[in-house]
Amino acid sequence: MLFAVAWIPVGQAQSAPDSHSAQGDTFTNPLLPSGADPWITEWEGTYYYTNTTGRNITLWATKDPTDLAHASSRVVWTPTASVPGNDVWAPEIHRFRGKWYVYFAADMGSNDSHRLYVLENAAADPLTGTWEWKGQIKDSTDKWAIDGSAFELQGQLYLIWSGWRGDGNGEQDIFLAHMSNPWTIDSERTLISSPKYSWEQVGDLLGDPKLPHVNVNEGPEFLQHGDDVFVVYSAAGCWTDYYALGLLRAKSTDDLLKASSWKKYDHFFFRKDDAAKVYGTGHNSFFKSPDGKQDWLLYHANDAPGLGCGAKRSPRAQPFSWNADGTPDFGTPVPVGKAIPKPSR
Repeated sequence: MLFAVAWIPVGQAQSAPDSHSAQGDTFTNPLLPSGADPWITEWEGTYYYTNTTGRNITLWATKDPTDLAHASSRVVWTPTASVPGNDVWAPEIHRFRGKWYVYFAADMGSNDSHRLYVLENAAADPLTGTWEWKGQIKDSTDKWAIDGSAFELQGQLYLIWSGWRGDGNGEQDIFLAHMSNPWTIDSERTLISSPKYSWEQVGDLLGDPKLPHVNVNEGPEFLQHGDDVFVVYSAAGCWTDYYALGLLRAKSTDDLLKASSWKKYDHFFFRKDDAAKVYGTGHNSFFKSPDGKQDWLLYHANDAPGLGCGAKRSPRAQPFSWNADGTPDFGTPVPVGKAIPKPSR
C-alpha cells in the first residue's frame, strides 16, 4: 500500500525566541517550544530532524542543527483508518542502502497494542517523494514494542527497541535483533537490559491501583566511538523528574546478539539538575558538528519539576566529550537561556 507525501507546509509554524536566530555564533536551549523524543541525522550536509507529535510524522531539514526554529518542515505521513495511527511515538529517520526509512511506534486505540512500523522513501530528499508503508517490523514474539531505532555495523543491520517480555505492563526492557533488510527482523530478540538499579526504578504511578509502579528502560540509541559500541537508553518513568540516561557497552567485533557481550553500567550518565532547572532529561539522539569534529547530545527535558510526559517537553542540544575510560561524558544539563557556542564548521 502506498501513501503519497502529504504536502502540508508547516515550516516555522512553531514560534521561538529570537535567541534561536540563525545569525550569530551562539544559541540557547530549548531549540523549539515543545518536541519530545527528538531525533536527528545528517546526510550530505543537511540535518533531518523529527520528534513525537502524536498524530503524524513531521520532518524538518536544516543546515544548522541548533536552529530548528527556522528549519523547513513538512508533514510527510498521516495515518489513515486502515493503519495503526493512535499515539504515534518517537519517529526516527534513517538512511540505509540508498533509501530513507522512518521507524515509529503506534497503536490501534489501546496502549497494549503498541507495535513498531516502518515507512520507506527512495527520494534523495526525504521531504519529497513518496513514502511507502512497509508495515509492522517484529520478531517472532510480536510483543508490545516502542522506541525502535536501527543501526548498521560492519555491514549488518540491527533493530533495538523497548518492549515487554510478556503481555502485561509493569516493566520495559531493551531488546536487540538482526535485520535481513531495513523492514524485516530475521533473528530472535535478545534481552540486553532491564531496569535493575534503583535510579532506573523511579516509576510510581498515581491514581491507577491496577498498575501502581512501572520500571522503565526505553529510548535506546546506538553510539559508536572507535572500537566501542554503546547503547544509550532512558531509564525511570518519563512521568518523573528522574528520567535519566544509562549506558550499555560492547565491542564492534563482539556478537551483539549475545547478551553477555553487553556491559551495563551501574550509574546514570545524565540526569536532572535542580540548579539548572532542567528536569526529566532523556530520550536522546546524537549528531556531529558540520565539520565532523564535535559530538553533540540532543535530548528532551522540562523547565520545571512535575511536568511529566506532556507537551511541555522540549528539545535541547549540548556538546559532549569522552572520558579516559572511553565512555561518553555528557556533563550536566545546560540551563535554559544560557548561550552555547554553535557547532563548529
